[in-house]
Parts: sequence; structure tokens; C-alpha cells
Amino acid sequence: MIAHVYERASRCPLMADVLVATDAEEVASVCRSLGIPAVLTSASHPSGTDRVWEIAHGRGADVYVNIQGDEPLVTSRHIEGLIEPFLSSRETQVSTLKIRATAGEIEDPNTPKVVCDLQGRALYFSRHPIPYDRDRREQVPYFKHLGLYAYTRAALDRFHALEPSPLERMERLEQLRFLEHGIPVTVAETVDATIGVDTENDLRLAEARLLAGG
Repeated sequence: MIAHVYERASRCPLMADVLVATDAEEVASVCRSLGIPAVLTSASHPSGTDRVWEIAHGRGADVYVNIQGDEPLVTSRHIEGLIEPFLSSRETQVSTLKIRATAGEIEDPNTPKVVCDLQGRALYFSRHPIPYDRDRREQVPYFKHLGLYAYTRAALDRFHALEPSPLERMERLEQLRFLEHGIPVTVAETVDATIGVDTENDLRLAEARLLAGG
């Protein structure tokens, strides 16, 4: 799966350098056997963002993109959506993606949701359905957060220097550390659904999408 994600990420013309960062020698060994550049990182990192921070100290870049190895449906459009805010505004520090949530995803605590301000910056991420439809209008759009990120080096340094924040620990969502410390997160919308493979059922769904040309 990691080889598949690497190959798809490498298709994006905006990516100058793509590698696998892992704390598992088994994963690194497989990558080397396939000719995929891999870097062993510390096993003590509590999040993927901290792992990217370590990589950033050895590789200079304008923007660092974090793609999880369990996202086999990632596309160039996803990555371009992450990078575009940095090209259009020098004030962008962190970016991520959202997509309309399905009816089944709205109530699912394994599916983080996000609400944004009118400028497309995240107000909050939660495993709970947000926003709350008090008047039951049934026209309220709910957005699922896709766990793909891009950051400046300065944002990575700030994140790593900070202790996990209270809401981050409560919701178990690392991106809340940025918000709790006043670091804006730009959220771009996509219509291209992904499947993060966390279970056997996820794997079957992803395989079916790929076989269908997804």
C-alpha cells in the first residue's frame, strides 16, 4: 500500500521530492527493495506532524506535505489543493482538506468533522457532529476532514515545540494543537473522496475503488 501511495503522490507536478518517513525498519526495508527513498525517524513521535518536523530538519523546502501511508486513493488534485493556499497567500501556515460528509459519516466518531469561517480557515475539528442543527433544518452541510496536511517549516517548528493541547488530547486530533495556540489552518474543499485504510473493510472498499479505476 505504501508503494502505491508513493507512486500516486509522485505524479503531482508540484512535488519536488517524495519520500517515505517511518520508524519501522520493516517498512524502510520494503521501500528500499522497491527503489523508494525511505528515511528512518524516531519512534518517539506522537504524531505524523512531529515525524514531518524531523524530516524538515534534513531537507529544505518551501512547503512540506504530509500524506499518510494508508491513503491509497490520494490524487494529484488533493496535493494541489493543499499547496494552492501557499501559492495564493504568503500568510498561509498550515493547510488541509475537507469534503462533504455522507449521512453515515456525520454521526461516526471515527470520522473527524470540521467547521470553517467565511475565509476558509478552520474554526474547530471534532469527532462530534458539528455544526449542531438546533432547528432541524436538515439543509446544514457537514464536512469531513481529510487527514492530509501541508505546512511551512516555521509552523512545524512551532507545533513540535508545543505540548499536546487540552482539546487535542480530549478529541485525539493533533490538528487542534494549531488552533488552540492561534495558528490558523486553511481548509480547502475537495470533491475527490478518499478511504483511509484502518480496517479490513476499508481495505476491501479501497481495492474495489482502485479496480474500478478510482
